[in-house]
This record gives sequence, C-alpha cells and structure tokens, in this order.
Amino acid sequence: MASELFTHGISKLVSGGQTGVDRAALDVALDLGIDHGGWCPQGRIAEDGRLDARYLLTEMDSPDYAARTEQNVIDSDATLILYRRRMQGGTLLTYRIANRRKKPVLRVRIDGDVSIPQIASWLHQHSIAILNVAGPRGSSHPRIYHDAYRILSELFRTECILCDG
Repeated sequence: MASELFTHGISKLVSGGQTGVDRAALDVALDLGIDHGGWCPQGRIAEDGRLDARYLLTEMDSPDYAARTEQNVIDSDATLILYRRRMQGGTLLTYRIANRRKKPVLRVRIDGDVSIPQIASWLHQHSIAILNVAGPRGSSHPRIYHDAYRILSELFRTECILCDG
C-alpha cells in the first residue's frame, strides 16, 4: 500500500544537482512524482561527473557554481538548507544569497533532532510553491545524501499537524 503524499503546497523542488543534498532533493522528487528542476553549471557538471539526463535541470551559460546557486534562489519562493555542524562553502553562499534577495530560508541542522512538523509548518506559513533545496556536497559529508533523502521523503509523507486550516 502506497503511503499518502503531502506536498505542503510545494509544486516543484529545485536544486543545482550537486552530489549530496541537491541530488537527494532531485531523487525524492523523481521517486515521489513531484515536479523538479533548477539550474546547473554549463556542461551539466557535478563533482561526480556529468549530471544524468533524468534530472530536468537547465544549463547555465557559465560553468560557475555560484551563478547557478543564485539563479536557483531567484527562481524559487524559498530555500531549505539541510546541513551538518556548520554551513560553509556553497551552502553558506546559498544562505547569504537568499538573505540578500530577501527570500525565506530555513536552515536545518540534520546532525541533531529534526522536526519534520516544524519544516512543514514553515512551508505552509510562507505559502511556498517552488522550493529550492540546498546543502553540502557528498564528498564533504559522505552520509548527507542518505540523511537528506530520508528527511525529505518523511517530510512529504507527513501531514502538517502544526498548520492552520
């Protein structure tokens, strides 16, 4: 029996396609039938090589990771950042861009207790349709893909008990 899907108003998940959190978001979208997309660097590059065509990402005119990060923030209603210990590199850049662009951003440390109901409530509070999901790449945090996949899968299988209406 398939479990019920709760999209929490999300119609599309966006990421840059990098290994780790980005890739987990795209795989959850594919596995659960949620629309996905986003921008990736020219050449569809990621640290593990060229991105698979099943990921419906649009190539930038530049190989610059920062350019695609900014475009994904611009094209989304909000950004969910999943990380461990502290934000750094591209994860920190994503947070700074979201703040500069005055876009809602939720940082969730996944090396402690994660409140799925609180994430769902945040999604509802901000009426988010297009959600950018970001976080560390797989080489810097080897288990981050699996943890992010589990959290995102659980999020979309959890009814929002903290939401009004």
